[in-house]
Amino acid sequence: MKVYDVSMTISKNIQVYKNKPEKKPTFEVVSDFDYASSHETNMTFNLHTGTHMDFPLHMIPFGETSDTLDLARLIREVKVFDLSHLKDCIDIKDVEKLDIQKDDFVLFKTKNSEEENFNFKFIYLNDKASKYLAERKIKGVGVDGLGVERDQPNHPTHKTLFKHDIIIIEGLRLKEVNEGVYMMYALPIKIKGVDALPLSVILTKE
Repeated sequence: MKVYDVSMTISKNIQVYKNKPEKKPTFEVVSDFDYASSHETNMTFNLHTGTHMDFPLHMIPFGETSDTLDLARLIREVKVFDLSHLKDCIDIKDVEKLDIQKDDFVLFKTKNSEEENFNFKFIYLNDKASKYLAERKIKGVGVDGLGVERDQPNHPTHKTLFKHDIIIIEGLRLKEVNEGVYMMYALPIKIKGVDALPLSVILTKE
């Protein structure tokens, strides 16, 4: 069995959305062996750092939070589609060509997975494509950008997916993963009542 860790590594140098310094994680050693008998570190970071899943509260006032998560929805078969040739966005014409069926969970591999630094022109899923996926009645979508959309006023991609109860995973790293069907284990940190959860995402293939 092959195992792929498709999560981003959280460090002080991790790329963050739009390179905003306030989104960078910070690490503070609060105990070390010079002064104590143990070593401990505090970390502060935005919940949308690295690989994570969004909840409706992220874009919708009074929207649902992490309290609504059914973990079984994150342990399941997924389809990885290689869209590395795209230059700007994932459009409806791109997803219409794919074998996407009702109840699928799809992961889109693009050139974002090659980027070590934040690219303001990252590949995103546009509103037309998100509406098509909603019409197909998929269960979830994962992207390798730090956002599922870019520069769309009022965030229509997020809102379309949330409206249809479609899980959104952002910040995947699919560089080493070929197109195909995999088993996904996307395990979040258990935090109450928030708009996003960091994920450790593993794909396996027999």
